[in-house]
Amino acid sequence: MAETLQELLAFAHEIAWQAGKITLRYFQTGIAIDRKADESPVTVADRESEAYLRAAITARYPDHALLGEEEGATGSVDAEWRWIIDPIDGTKSFVRGVPLYGVLIGVLQREVPMIGVVNMPALGEIVYAGQGLGCWWNGRPCRVSSTRTLREALLVGTVAHGYEHYGKHAPFQRLLGQVGLFRTWGDCYAYVLVATGRADVAIDPQMNIWDAAALLPILQEAGGTYTDWHGTPTIAGGEGLGTNGVLLGEVLQLMRQEP
Repeated sequence: MAETLQELLAFAHEIAWQAGKITLRYFQTGIAIDRKADESPVTVADRESEAYLRAAITARYPDHALLGEEEGATGSVDAEWRWIIDPIDGTKSFVRGVPLYGVLIGVLQREVPMIGVVNMPALGEIVYAGQGLGCWWNGRPCRVSSTRTLREALLVGTVAHGYEHYGKHAPFQRLLGQVGLFRTWGDCYAYVLVATGRADVAIDPQMNIWDAAALLPILQEAGGTYTDWHGTPTIAGGEGLGTNGVLLGEVLQLMRQEP
């Protein structure tokens, strides 16, 4: 089935919205928490959200490949299109009743990120983008900020400490010392804030591909950047750095300084 990018984006938007409604049925209800092999939490909400997304995508696009956080990869490795889904990004927030979690959908064409959707169900915010189609926030076009210096910038990140475990304590501290304000409004919401112009830089010392796939097209179409800590636009770098574009050079300069 030949679909336009606009049609793919509309479908991704719809199923992200529906998956978010599934998560809301369990939000702030005190549901049971299981532990995965890496000790990260998982709930029935994660599993039901992913099951819905998988079924919807497979029914509509049976020849597309799929990668999800909870159930792994399906489909041909030679498929032109690959969907990458995170049914609940920010499960630690979700299980504590904090609304800063999201449903993430990224769509790759020949491994190039083309579409990104982040639905924040408990906040009533959805941000989505397609390559060449712009970035949209609840149906309105959105852009990154025009902040020009780190001294004026708001930096957001998932964690405030522990960067030494990833060998990144020194660059994080240099960045922290230069920004005007730092807040831990993290996981996918940090990058939503950058894409919509409410924050200027977002940073994570560790990212999986399902954390990142939706973010690169969203930030690029909003006029910003999504890269690794070396400035390479990639969803497979194992780390995340989102900026308004203007500040990328100043951030990377700090990253590259010798300790």
